[in-house]
Parts: sequence; C-alpha cells; structure tokens
Amino acid sequence: MQALIEEFGQYLRHERGQSEHTQKAYGAILNRFAAWAAEQPLSRWNDVELQHLLGYLSHRRDSPEPPPDDTPKKRGRPRSEPAKLSTESLYLEIAALKAFYRFCVQEQFLPANVAENLTLPRRWKRLPKALTDAEIERLLRPTEPVTPSSLCDHAMLELCYASGLRLAELRGLRLEQLRLDAGFIQVIGKGNKERVVPVGRRAVEAIERYEQFGRNKLAKPGKSPSNLFLTSRGTAFAAGTLWGRIKKRCALAGIDRNITPHMLRHSFATHLLEHGADLRVIQELLGHSSIATTEVYTHVAGKRLKAVHQQYHPRG
Repeated sequence: MQALIEEFGQYLRHERGQSEHTQKAYGAILNRFAAWAAEQPLSRWNDVELQHLLGYLSHRRDSPEPPPDDTPKKRGRPRSEPAKLSTESLYLEIAALKAFYRFCVQEQFLPANVAENLTLPRRWKRLPKALTDAEIERLLRPTEPVTPSSLCDHAMLELCYASGLRLAELRGLRLEQLRLDAGFIQVIGKGNKERVVPVGRRAVEAIERYEQFGRNKLAKPGKSPSNLFLTSRGTAFAAGTLWGRIKKRCALAGIDRNITPHMLRHSFATHLLEHGADLRVIQELLGHSSIATTEVYTHVAGKRLKAVHQQYHPRG
C-alpha cells in the first residue's frame, strides 16, 4: 500500500504543485488509513471497499484529537483531555481519501473509485482575522539594533503586507523573481500558478536595504540558495522557523492576541477592500482561483464598517 501512497505524493508535488503542508497532511492521513487497514486485515488497496472507508472514518470520528506539538504547557496544570476529531479534521481526512482514489483511477492503478460516494461534511466558514491599522504601524516599525537578521525580518513583513503573499510564497521567493525597478514581483503560488504582484514603495525600500546591508552578510558564497530571504545560517527558511520569526516580531510590537500565519495576508486584503479596491482585483492579487474564496473579506470589511457607523453616526 505504501508504494501507491508514495506515487500519490509525487503527483501532488510535481503535477499538482501542492504546498508542502498539503503533501504532508495527505501523506499522514493515507499512512494512518493504511495502518488501520492492516489491522482489519487489508493488505492491498484492491481489497478496500466503501464499507471499509466508512468504518475507518467512524473510527477516526470517535478518536481523540491530540493538541498540536507547539501547544504551550501550563506549569502545575495537566493538559486538558484531547477533544474528539473536529469537523475540519474529518473534512481533511475525507478530502485526502477522495483525492487519492481519483488519482489511482485516473492513472489506472485501481479499477474503481470506492471513495466517490463519500460525503464531505459541511464546513463553517471562518472569517479571516486582520490586524488593525495601528497594529500594522507598530509591526512594521524598524527595530533596534539593526542587524542582517532584523533587516531580513523587516523586509519580509513589509513585503507580506504590501503584496498579500502566502508564507510558502514568501519562503520560496527567489532573487530572479524580483522586478523592483518596475515595482513588481513574480510569484509562484498554489498549483504552480504564476502571478505578477505590485509592491509598494516602502516594501521596495525595505527589500533594497536588506539586499544591500543584510543578505550579503547572511549568504554563504557557493552554498546559499537564490532565495531572497535567508536565515542566520545562510539557508532558506523552513516553515516553522519563518513563522517563529514573525510571531516574535508581533510580540515585540506589543500585539498580544492570537496571531495566525495568514494574518498579514488577511490584513492586506481587508484593508484594500476597506479603502475601495475592487473585489476582482483583490482576487487576482491574492491568487484565488475562485471569487467565492475572496468574497469572505466582504463580511470582514462589512462588520468593521458597521461598527464604525454605529460609533460615529448620530443615529447609529
């Protein structure tokens, strides 16, 4: 069973251009299913039928979901009992199985798609959270002392807010994708789709300053990759390392609420919409394949506009 899982992983990586996060998540789900199937016992994918998939999902639905590894431990208090599998996690399990079987039938590894009739649970649409204008100002204020790493952090934050990049796109951005003299960058997004994104003056200045006084000191000649942003060891950022650096800067800026990896991207889109940008333009800038994905920002902007109206209108 492992061989087909690896084939599927190669397909996600090279043909679908899925993010590293998606590849790992789908791989973990399929390996978990294979381990469960071996206990039934089912040793081949050809032996798996719809009833087995339903049995596995029932087993998963009733399984406790452990907290993530980075959940902080509170001194003197035991961790709370893990909750049952969330709807979001169950949705991902089913989505992975359906995608795997579609691939296997398409490539003629399996004769039938037994996952075809699995129903995805309804997902609650979570509204994206954005930083306020004041929080953005504090976050983008340069820090002291000035070091190559602090210049790198500042350039990353300015670019993330100026262009709405996903963190994976930020990590993967290479020197040859910069067109700073024209005020643009070329971005390779989900599904290896390319888009051109404008970059504001402040972000351009931050990147140029980092390139001149920071990156040349971080890069190791003949060893460092052509990624724009480098760690203190001269390597490309891992996802966890990059996210840790951003969280640290948020803490230094006095932003004490829960920060998510996409919050700068959400702030970029929300603030554009609040200042009158067209939704279709925001869709293009974010690299959304469907306008429906972008429309969630209208709810966020609408709630904030309503709050402003109630606060300042004499009959609010």
